[in-house]
Amino acid sequence: MKRKKNLFFAILAMLLIIMSTTVVSAQSNFIDKFHHNFIADQRWKYLTNGLLITLEISVVAVLIGIVGGFLIAILRSTFDTIEKKNIFTKTINWILKAYITVIRGTPAVIQLMIIYFVVFATTNVDKVTAAFISFGINSSAYIAEIVRSGIMSVDPGQFEAGRSLGFSHAGTMWHFILPQAFKNILPALGNEFIVLVKETSIAGYIGIVDLTKGGDIIRSRTYEAFLPLIAVALIYLVIVMFLTMLVGKLERRLKTDGK
Repeated sequence: MKRKKNLFFAILAMLLIIMSTTVVSAQSNFIDKFHHNFIADQRWKYLTNGLLITLEISVVAVLIGIVGGFLIAILRSTFDTIEKKNIFTKTINWILKAYITVIRGTPAVIQLMIIYFVVFATTNVDKVTAAFISFGINSSAYIAEIVRSGIMSVDPGQFEAGRSLGFSHAGTMWHFILPQAFKNILPALGNEFIVLVKETSIAGYIGIVDLTKGGDIIRSRTYEAFLPLIAVALIYLVIVMFLTMLVGKLERRLKTDGK
C-alpha cells in the first residue's frame, strides 16, 4: 500500500513538473512571438497609425452620409407625399431612387476603386479624401432609406398639425417630424455607423494603410498571421463594443427625455 502511494505521488509530481514546464515554455514562446510581431522595429505603430486612419475615415464618412442621407430622405418623402407632382419632382425622385439602387446594389470595394482609379484618376485628390467621399456616398444611400422609413413611420396627423400651426413644410419637418423619426431610427443609425467602421477595412485596396492594412504589413514582415490578425480583430471588437454602449446610452437618454 505504501509503495502504491509513493508511486502515485511520484507520478503526480512528474505530471505537475511537465505541466509547469509546458506552461512556462508556452508563455516564453508567446512573449517571444509578441515581441517579434509588435515590439521589434516598433511594428505596433502600424496598428496605432492605422487605427487613427480608420477612425478618421469612419467619422468623416459618416458625417457625409448623415448630411446626404437626411437630404435625400427628406426630398424623397416630400416628393412621395405631395399631391400635385410635376415633371421636375418626378425626375428628381427617379434620380434619387436610381442613386440609392445603384449604391446599395454594388459592392463598396468596387465603388471605392471607381472613385479613386476612375473618377479622380487625373486629379491630385489623395487616397484618404477619395475614401471619405466613397464611404460617405455609400453610407448616404443606406442612411437615406433608414431616415425615410423613420419619417414615414410618424403619424401623418403630426405633419398636418404642424402646418395648421402656421409652420412651413420645412419648419414642420424640422420641428415635428424629424425629432420623432430620429428616436425611431437611432438603433438603425448606430448599426450603420458600426457597419461603416468595419467596412473601412477595404481601404487597403487603394493603398491606404488603415488598421487592417497595418496588420497585414506586420504579417508580411514577420511571416506570422495569427497574432497580427487577432490583434486587428480585437481592436475592431473594442471599437464596436464602445459604439454599441454609446448608442445604448443615447437611446436611454432619449427615452428619459421623452417621458
